[in-house]
Amino acid sequence: MDSWAAVILAGGRASRMDGRDKVAIEIDGTTLLARAVDAAAGADPIVVVGKRRPVPRPVVWTVEDEPGSGPVAAIAAGVAALPDDPDLPVVLLAADLPRITQATLARLTGALGTTGALLVDPDGRDQWLLSAWRLGVLRAALPERPEGMALRKVLGGLDPLRVAAVADEAADVDTPEDLSRFTS
Repeated sequence: MDSWAAVILAGGRASRMDGRDKVAIEIDGTTLLARAVDAAAGADPIVVVGKRRPVPRPVVWTVEDEPGSGPVAAIAAGVAALPDDPDLPVVLLAADLPRITQATLARLTGALGTTGALLVDPDGRDQWLLSAWRLGVLRAALPERPEGMALRKVLGGLDPLRVAAVADEAADVDTPEDLSRFTS
């Protein structure tokens, strides 16, 4: 895919991490946020939704109208920062994925048809924050009031192509136990 954009969600309360700023956690000397930004290196623009932090390449920063109002509101804020091109492929990416790579995002954008493509983890769970969409489809799906909306409810009816995850590329860090799998 030649031209695509990325929206990286780097906010949230990290309540299961005892409030620890999880996207600032380093694994092998690189923060989780930096890993996400590096995975999206081919995107233009890369939009990060969350508070400003050091990252390895230029990004566009934004925040939700009501910070902490959920992933749908964060996606809406990220999408608002994108150009007006309904066919533009947009990758949605959580910033807590230690094994995310450029190859993962290339597989998603390569599988993108007319609507979207979604990574499915080895247990068969849809990974909505590891997906690619046509910008027009994504914008049309977002509700006018996105605060507190369930992501699966908003995007689930779009019937994206499901792409199988390779190894642990879909594994995220939500708890200290999750983190120990990547740091021990």
